[in-house]
Amino acid sequence: MATTQKKRRIKTEGRNSFDFVLLAVVFFLIGFGLLMIYSTSSYEAAIDFNDSAYYLRKQMISTLVGILGLVVTMIIPYRYYKKVDFLAYIAAIISILLLLTPLGITRNGATRWINLGIITVQSAEIVKLGIIIFQASYITRLGKSIRTTRGLLAFFIPPTIAAGMIYLISKNLSSAIIVMGIAVCMLFVAVPDYKPFVAIAVVVMVAAAAVVIYASGNDVSGAFRLARVKAWLDPESYSTDKAFQTLQALYAIGSGGLWGKGLGQSMQKRGFLPESQNDMIFSIICEELGLFGAMVIIILFIVLIWSCMMIANSAVDQFGSMLVVGVMSHFAIQVILNIAVVTNTIPNTGITLPFISYGGSATLFLLSEIGIVLNVSRLSKV
Repeated sequence: MATTQKKRRIKTEGRNSFDFVLLAVVFFLIGFGLLMIYSTSSYEAAIDFNDSAYYLRKQMISTLVGILGLVVTMIIPYRYYKKVDFLAYIAAIISILLLLTPLGITRNGATRWINLGIITVQSAEIVKLGIIIFQASYITRLGKSIRTTRGLLAFFIPPTIAAGMIYLISKNLSSAIIVMGIAVCMLFVAVPDYKPFVAIAVVVMVAAAAVVIYASGNDVSGAFRLARVKAWLDPESYSTDKAFQTLQALYAIGSGGLWGKGLGQSMQKRGFLPESQNDMIFSIICEELGLFGAMVIIILFIVLIWSCMMIANSAVDQFGSMLVVGVMSHFAIQVILNIAVVTNTIPNTGITLPFISYGGSATLFLLSEIGIVLNVSRLSKV
């Protein structure tokens, strides 16, 4: 009887249910991202570096390295990550502490990158992947005890420490929020009781409302983040400083109309919208390709997230399912927050659009995460 069950398990796990749709969507987004990076950055790159393809070439190198990472994580059996879960978490914490050493690199007033000699990586990206692996394993280890108050507190300790260190050391609030968001989403899927999440949502909304009310009624010019909230509430009054980038992005979105001005025809990228190839690249997509082009990209991200959800549902074990949920949450949170920032739905904070914004570290680790998802899909139940 045991032999028969073992054969059935091997047969089930040996089925090839590789998700080609997910892979196709990812590669389309990568290709489109490279195209838009060249379109948005060519003008400023030609002025700053006398090379219009400067940013494109650097992003292509990062993409090729990321594809190699995708292949590696797709080949390594995902169950191996459960054996090195604590090591992954420790590596994440160490990557933040390295920012305090001479290896830490400061750009635009923020120390968020580590110089590893051959490559430069952003420590927050290492933390995101480390938290996904560790929390997925932690959920399986906690079992039913995760439904208790003690279990919930135990679950939140590791991501809270990591997120707190990101914020305190690198001053990267957006990445800290994403790390905590990933953990909450994974917990939401793992725990059938929704009451704790209602309480969390209420606390977050009350805290956010308190911050907005305080910022709107007081002089917060000396507090950087509160000043951003005030600029979000009244961008016209801060059009020359804190709300300048946001307003330029909104001009780009509004001028694109339904069909856009045409690829490469953006005016805002010509020195009006700072760092347009980074966080605000979605506004240039709207300007050049219009609402139609923006909706196509949003639909592709929805397909990507939906594919991840289907793979999570059909995973053969909880660890594999939680890994995919973590990756899915990462993509969903980052896409939603990026578009919300660009459209001034929430205060401005630095969040890139996956596979499309310029950024080598983000591309490398996002592709590695996709490799883990594809790894899980290979052994999924048909």
